[in-house]
Amino acid sequence: MAKPATIKIRLNSTADTGFFYVTKKNPRNMTEKMVQRKYDPIVKKHVEFKEGKIK
Repeated sequence: MAKPATIKIRLNSTADTGFFYVTKKNPRNMTEKMVQRKYDPIVKKHVEFKEGKIK
């Protein structure tokens, strides 16, 4: 069987609130770590979220 094209990743907040999003990415097209600016409801601001592993 072939490997799946997408993997699940966890986007951790850089505001150190412990809030995270779970999303998918295609590691063949996007080889570097994903960084996105998204909303953190704990600090009520848009902050950067960086990729981490799902445990």
